[in-house]
Amino acid sequence: MSTFPRLLSLLLPLTIAAPASADPPASEGSRAFTIADARLQWGPCPPFLPQGCEIAVLHGDPAKPGVDVFFKVPGGATVPVHRHTSAERMVLVSGALDVTYEGEPTQSLTPGMYAYGPAMKAHGAVCAPGVPCVLFIAFDTPMDATPVAQSH
Repeated sequence: MSTFPRLLSLLLPLTIAAPASADPPASEGSRAFTIADARLQWGPCPPFLPQGCEIAVLHGDPAKPGVDVFFKVPGGATVPVHRHTSAERMVLVSGALDVTYEGEPTQSLTPGMYAYGPAMKAHGAVCAPGVPCVLFIAFDTPMDATPVAQSH
């Protein structure tokens, strides 16, 4: 065996194994929710979002990185153009939602569809009349939403 593969075979286990002094991950319970779960605490959205909009935190702290939420808007509501510091990873849970990202064609989401929104990319949405639109959204950084002025 040549020197490089032998050296690599000796070092590889060291790079994969956690150091002996590493703290174990924090103990945390699992969780599972439906959008109708009585344990959810729905709160208001920022004022620029449509009346009746609500957010429920599923995991994490909105002021810290790595928060997961349900985001709900009434059927027929328009979500004004805005942006987030974080990228968004979303799954539509209920309703039908048309989402338009700046410079891109509108994407029509139906329940079960995944969507990705890049950080700081302006976007808006329209929820079809009838059923409220509920999105599961995962944020990398603390949760925020900043309205974007539209030029006419």
